[in-house]
Amino acid sequence: MRKLAFVRNTTCTLGLAITLTLSGCKTTGSDMSGLLSAGMGMATAITMTDQQMKLIGDQSIAHLDSQHQIAPQNSRYAQRLTQLTQGWETVDGQSLEYKVYILPEINAFAVPNGSIRMYSGLMDEMTDDEVRYVIAHEIGHVVLGHSKRAFQVAYAASAAREAAAASGNSTAAALSNSELGELGEKLVNAQFSQTQEHEADDYAIKLMQRHGMNADASVTALRKLEAKYGNSRSLFSSHPAAGDRADRLSNSLR
Repeated sequence: MRKLAFVRNTTCTLGLAITLTLSGCKTTGSDMSGLLSAGMGMATAITMTDQQMKLIGDQSIAHLDSQHQIAPQNSRYAQRLTQLTQGWETVDGQSLEYKVYILPEINAFAVPNGSIRMYSGLMDEMTDDEVRYVIAHEIGHVVLGHSKRAFQVAYAASAAREAAAASGNSTAAALSNSELGELGEKLVNAQFSQTQEHEADDYAIKLMQRHGMNADASVTALRKLEAKYGNSRSLFSSHPAAGDRADRLSNSLR
């Protein structure tokens, strides 16, 4: 939600830089030349295993958490979030964990390792059911693989990829703060397509209904965004505006 927003065994292959750096396979200078050749970035990112993605996702969210003020467990934000996510520690086989950033923006985002971050500004503006809709929407992005694909794109375009590929260590590449910061920024600002947003909205509705929650809150949450930001689309024309999404959900819930 933007502005609201399998582990498998692997073998050493020259075309998979992240496998080499995370699995302990040694590389030669000529190997590195091949890994860093033009066009390898996206191929490397796409062929990342879920285990490798989780390792880098863990690093990325840990860095983001270190750069923001997190609501302490005894705060009203953290306690409210704990209450609202009760029973959603694992959803559709995906383990999830939640924190609140003390930031005035109305925003939330998810990392494919199951980390979901809410902004205090969003929680200030929305009712409990509306916050649940946002959380369910972010869960949808994770469960449906949208966050994974956004992570792949962000990783392929980041300095973190080059750092991993260039690492000669036999253990996981240690990414610098600047590399993790760049990757984290790309994740927070990732844009989803119209199809992905609609899929996450539909998932959120079904998840809320499954738990006996008020799914109509999805419409009122999006109307609040429309009132605050207007119904203009993002810079990406495929990204649906809040008002359009509210209209669609309102029709589907009738």
